[in-house]
Amino acid sequence: MMATRLTFLGKISRPLRLIAYAALAILLGLIPFTADGYWVRVCTNFFMFVIMVEGVNIISGYTGYAALGNVVFFGIGAYVTAILMSTFGLDFFIALILAGIVAGAFAFGLGMPILRTKGHYFVMATIGLNELVKQVVSNLDSLTGGGKGISLPIPSMPPRINYAFFYFVMLAIAIICVFVVYRLSKSKFGYGIRCIKANEQAAGVMGINTTMYKALAWTLSAFFTGLAGGVYAYWQTFIEPPVVFDVVFAIKMFLMLLLGGQGTVLGPVIGTFVVEFLGELIWGHAADLQLGILGTLVIVVVLFVPQGLVEVTRNKTIGRIFSTRRVKEPQPVEF
Repeated sequence: MMATRLTFLGKISRPLRLIAYAALAILLGLIPFTADGYWVRVCTNFFMFVIMVEGVNIISGYTGYAALGNVVFFGIGAYVTAILMSTFGLDFFIALILAGIVAGAFAFGLGMPILRTKGHYFVMATIGLNELVKQVVSNLDSLTGGGKGISLPIPSMPPRINYAFFYFVMLAIAIICVFVVYRLSKSKFGYGIRCIKANEQAAGVMGINTTMYKALAWTLSAFFTGLAGGVYAYWQTFIEPPVVFDVVFAIKMFLMLLLGGQGTVLGPVIGTFVVEFLGELIWGHAADLQLGILGTLVIVVVLFVPQGLVEVTRNKTIGRIFSTRRVKEPQPVEF
């Protein structure tokens, strides 16, 4: 009887997941046409952070390297898109793809030497890299506009269409990013980088090229982060170094990752949802306390939810709906 009951629940879980996904898809598709412009922008911002946090998740959650300066790729993607569109007149989507490629190539080139460092040395190296690139961009007046910033072509679309355009572009990239992370978690490469996180020396002894695996993980992380920066640049139509290389972005990304759950597929999405929509209720009333509130949340998460909200909800209803694990039937005991 118990085996039959478990099998029945297992058969129901998949249709319920499909219904939940279909309802979510319909809801996401209707938001740009039913919500006002403010909430469309909030949702677009949410998707942007999902992309960035999933990017950090690849190098930090799966590989075990806390790239606190990963926001540098966001800035690189933003500036590459801006330069290619404003100076060379390229189409947005072409410039966007090139921005992701440049950010990924930059990460791969620097990953070989930087990823040989570990722990707090790597954290310091990534923060220093972000500040270095920020200063370089701030002083290249002829190419980047320097500290004055750079303007992009203004989209020739009505406001409602303009909001919907960037909403769906961010949403599409976020979906692709989550899917790639899901496939990565099931792949040989994904198992390899998780071995590196667990014990890098043992992974090397087993024949894993740890330096190459880490560099490729950082490259993939940088590619998606660069895409997010490119869309952000065209969305805002004006960028400047203090904004796109802002360390607050990095703090928020890690808070979202820690809150949702490192090394999981949906953890970054859940953490981003909580922080971003909670932020809409707080920042407007306490903008000056933003860093203090973020720091307090990090402490609370580390002390009380070290495994993230995904672990908290794993045995709850929402965990059963979105979980990819199948219910196993108990094996009969022979006497």
